[in-house]
Amino acid sequence: PMAAGAGAFAWATFPAMPTRRVYCSAAHRDGQLFVLGGCGGGGRALGTAEVLDLQAQRWTTLPPLPTPRAGAAVLALGKQILVVGGVDAAQSPLASVEVYHVDEGKWEKKAALAQPSMGISAVQRDGAVYALGGMGADTSPQALVRVYEPAKDHWQPLPSMPTPCYGASAFLQGNKIFVLGRCWGRQGKLPVTAFEAFDLETRSWTRYPSVPSRRAFAACAMADGVVFSLGGLQQPGPHNFYSRPHFVNTVEMFDPAQGVWRKPNRTIRMKEKRADFVAGCLGGRVVAVGGLGNQSCPLDSVEGFSLSQEKWEPLPPMPTGRCSCSSCPAPSLLFIIGGVAQGPSGAVEALCLRDVP
Repeated sequence: PMAAGAGAFAWATFPAMPTRRVYCSAAHRDGQLFVLGGCGGGGRALGTAEVLDLQAQRWTTLPPLPTPRAGAAVLALGKQILVVGGVDAAQSPLASVEVYHVDEGKWEKKAALAQPSMGISAVQRDGAVYALGGMGADTSPQALVRVYEPAKDHWQPLPSMPTPCYGASAFLQGNKIFVLGRCWGRQGKLPVTAFEAFDLETRSWTRYPSVPSRRAFAACAMADGVVFSLGGLQQPGPHNFYSRPHFVNTVEMFDPAQGVWRKPNRTIRMKEKRADFVAGCLGGRVVAVGGLGNQSCPLDSVEGFSLSQEKWEPLPPMPTGRCSCSSCPAPSLLFIIGGVAQGPSGAVEALCLRDVP
């Protein structure tokens, strides 16, 4: 499949969110963008729930989440928006699970997780939700895997991940969930480089070769079945004269068909060194949006990688440069939500594909 040309991309700017925030969670459903929780200016978790009608370009404030939270896993399931885990206003991980009924306009508490957890990665398949990893109250990463069936309102444990991790990237490809460990440098923990896949048919884990280089705040994406690990902050090695972490434009690619990470290749590095940015897949390209780089303010630059041409091209810059953004894919759109500009941002912008004749 041919990747869209750089000229096919444009930005759509939506009205700002009524509440500026960072670490909020978003889900797109049927022309509506739900933005839930997050942290405001004081860093406390919010119960705020807002929905943007994309057609009318109008925000509506919804009843607040029963449990204020930031960094929750959020998924749209039919006419429900499922909210799992995260941290509460006291920065403690949450076991609580809540559902917003879109038609009735109200929240309902659901079966809680067996353990409190923040930084869960969640994917859905055939109406079931798979929640992977996370971090518990003891601040150590979890290897827990659980499946939720909404009809039964029940969390069932599945075989644990070989490597505990939180804030991981998870991608559903066929009947496998690929998980790239990604753990912040918080509590002195090093970034995890584990790369594993859970087979939904056999309910078993496969370990793949680890991501070649350790980087904090890297971003991951999957396009055409190829896994990308991009950018980040490289920690200085013990025998290395760099006195502090530095931004990198590293691109590492894994093709499950070949079972190996490609040898490092200067020609496929990103144009910009960046960390704490959004990566996604749009128009047959991997895209890298905003983040932090070697500048005093967050980046507004955007670039796209074509798998067929194996090169990065500049795409139109983001109207509001930001880092620590939330993102949400939708058909032919990638929403970039909130984050940090000069403090928490209310910006909601979408990289989109123009209807090019």
